[in-house]
Amino acid sequence: MSGAVDLSALKERATAPPSRPAAAASSGAQSGAVATPGAVVEVTEQNFEAEVLAKSNQVPVIVNIGGRAYEPSVVFTEVLEAHAARAAGQWILANVDVDVSPRIAQAFGVQSIPTVIAVAAGQPLADFQGAQPEEQLNGWFAAVLQAVEGKLSGPVADGADAEPDVVDPRFLAAEDLLDAGDLDGAIAAYQVILDSEPANAEALGAIRQVKFMARVQSLDPESIAAADADPSNLELQFAAADLEMFAQQPEESFARLIKVVSRTAGDDKAAARTRLLELFELFDPAEPIVITARRKLASALY
Repeated sequence: MSGAVDLSALKERATAPPSRPAAAASSGAQSGAVATPGAVVEVTEQNFEAEVLAKSNQVPVIVNIGGRAYEPSVVFTEVLEAHAARAAGQWILANVDVDVSPRIAQAFGVQSIPTVIAVAAGQPLADFQGAQPEEQLNGWFAAVLQAVEGKLSGPVADGADAEPDVVDPRFLAAEDLLDAGDLDGAIAAYQVILDSEPANAEALGAIRQVKFMARVQSLDPESIAAADADPSNLELQFAAADLEMFAQQPEESFARLIKVVSRTAGDDKAAARTRLLELFELFDPAEPIVITARRKLASALY
């Protein structure tokens, strides 16, 4: 695997991580190694950002995707936890139960369990499937550590507070305009950031979101019914798709535009495809609904 996998779809699902089961927490001690505090964590969609993405900026996070209902996975998890204990904080083991958090497995494209992925700086670095013998595991962990040497900040010392995030005042100003209902002003503020930093993904994403909000505000709430009654009216289909998206119905919105792409040709087909791609950009590319819709779009185009 490589950095092409975007994991930000799993960000900010909730705030509080669940506590670890006692059996899993004790496995390091059973192996004879004393685990470094925090060396093994149980990860769900709710705490994925904090426990995997954020911490992978300090040390590699080894994501172990398995399940408590699968005996080979349980046994291999104990092996990995013993390695994590001996690693003394050089890397963190993040256990994921595929039955509890299937979206994590989907984001990584997992085909079988157990699957183990090393994440560094928020991106997948290396992976393997199935239980591995000790010699190969030792070599794999060593290779991961060598690959990130000098590239991560290192673990936070016990008792030390992590450096607080510094909020860019330019974004605060844009958000203040947004909170005040000045969508045009917010777009302009984000555009200033983007003009000076063309690679700023946060500013680009914000502009897309706010422009969508501005577009929806001008729409007639009856556009969905009107579009259903007049499938050939392209502008009505666009309006209906926007309203469905705004109503948190992305599958319906995508499906509507894919149908338009299927039954049109020439400029209308190109316009429908362009609008659909704009809506895709409101999401993380790794979102399963976006992946599915892109496949259906490809079929509709060709």
